[in-house]
Amino acid sequence: MKNRLFLIACLLILVGSCSKSDENKCIYSNSILTATATEIAYLQNYITTNALTATQHSSGIFYTVENPGTGATASVCSNVTVTYTGSLLSNGFVFDSNTSAAGISFILGQLIVGWQKGIPLIKSGGRIILYIPPSLGYGANTRTDANGNVIIPANSYLKFTINLLIVQ
Repeated sequence: MKNRLFLIACLLILVGSCSKSDENKCIYSNSILTATATEIAYLQNYITTNALTATQHSSGIFYTVENPGTGATASVCSNVTVTYTGSLLSNGFVFDSNTSAAGISFILGQLIVGWQKGIPLIKSGGRIILYIPPSLGYGANTRTDANGNVIIPANSYLKFTINLLIVQ
């Protein structure tokens, strides 16, 4: 009986130690989503009409690197600390921002695909402006605030100005 209890205890310890090593494994992978031709044309028109200089990424986002940074490059598994301002392209409405000196941290793979594609284009210490089509943003989902007010209508084109403070 004592041998069985000892064996069960050893198995539990072994299983427990295996699950702890899995905690550091990344569960995110690079998205293969791309914007539609219509969305890309809309963003290209917006950039041309507003005399902006932006580069098209293969995913369909457009971006302007204001400062490339010099530190680490993020991946979807990275914990990134950023400051940012997000606005609607349609009317400039700022729907979200975090401009505190400490910034805010996220796992990049948890964020919208537009950020997943755009953030790795700069390094720690860099600054980028992202122009994101609906399919790489919030898509057909309407985003509301705590009171139920719509802050991001469905199928919105978005603009984010992002400072990448830290990549871990």
